[in-house]
Amino acid sequence: MKKLISVIFLSAILPGCQQVSTTESGINQINRKQNMSMLLSEQQVNNMASQSYQETLDKAKSKGVLNSNKQMTARVRNIANRIIPQTSTFRPDASKWQWEVNVENSPELNAYCMAGGKIMFYSGIIEKLNLTDDEIAQIMGHEISHALREHSRERMSSAYNKQLAMQGLSLLTGGKYDGYMSMADELMQVGYFLPNSREHESESDTMGLELAARAGYKPQAAVSLWQKMAAASKGQPAEFLSTHPSNQTRIQDLQARIPAVQGLYDAAVRKYPSNLKG
Repeated sequence: MKKLISVIFLSAILPGCQQVSTTESGINQINRKQNMSMLLSEQQVNNMASQSYQETLDKAKSKGVLNSNKQMTARVRNIANRIIPQTSTFRPDASKWQWEVNVENSPELNAYCMAGGKIMFYSGIIEKLNLTDDEIAQIMGHEISHALREHSRERMSSAYNKQLAMQGLSLLTGGKYDGYMSMADELMQVGYFLPNSREHESESDTMGLELAARAGYKPQAAVSLWQKMAAASKGQPAEFLSTHPSNQTRIQDLQARIPAVQGLYDAAVRKYPSNLKG
C-alpha cells in the first residue's frame, strides 16, 4: 500500500504544474504557493465561468427570478460597489475584470463569485438569516476572495493531476492494481483534496475580512454571520471529512484576525464617513 500511495503522489506532481501565488499577501500574510497546471490558463477558466454564469442568468430570467426584488438587488450591488475597488490591494489586474452582480430569488442559503468577478447572491441567505449590510459584505468579501485567489483554477488543476496520476498508475502496473483504484481515490480525496478545500475556505475568510474592512464594513460582522450560519446548519458533518472548517473553528479564527484589520476599518470610516451609512 505504501508503494501504491507513493506512485500516486509522485504522479500527481509530474511536470506540467507551476507554483505561484495569485495574489499579494495582505495584512494577514496569505502567501501560500498554489499548484497551477500550465495547460489550464486563467483566461480559459474565466471564459468557462463567464459562459456558465450567462447560462445561469438566462435560466433565472426565463423563470422570472433574476433581480426580481429591486430593493435587494440595489442593496447587494451597493455593497459590491464599495468592496470591488478594494480588490486592487490583492490583485491590481482585478480592476480590469468584467464584474457582474446579480440576485436570484431562491430559498438557498448560498452566494458565489465565479472566476473573473461573476457574483450571484440568493435571496434566501439574506432573508432567512436576516443579514445586515455588514454581514452581506463579509459573505461578498469571502466569495470575491475565492475568485482573486483563483481557487477554482487550482481545484481544476488538482483534478487534472489526479486524473494523470490514476492513468499513470494503471500504465505503470499494467492494470495489476486496478482493483485498488477506488481505495486510492478515497486516499487522495481525504489526504489531499479535502485539506486544500479547507485551506481555500480559510484563505477566503481571511482575505474577505480585510476586503470588507477596507470598504468600511465592521469586522465583527464576520463573527455574527457565522453564528447565524451555525444556527441554520445544525447537523453538519464532522470537520475532518468536511470541505469547510467547522463553524466554531471558523468563528475562533476570525476573532483572532479581527484586531489586524480593525485599523483598516477605522481608517475607512474616517476617510469616507458620508459613504458608510446604512
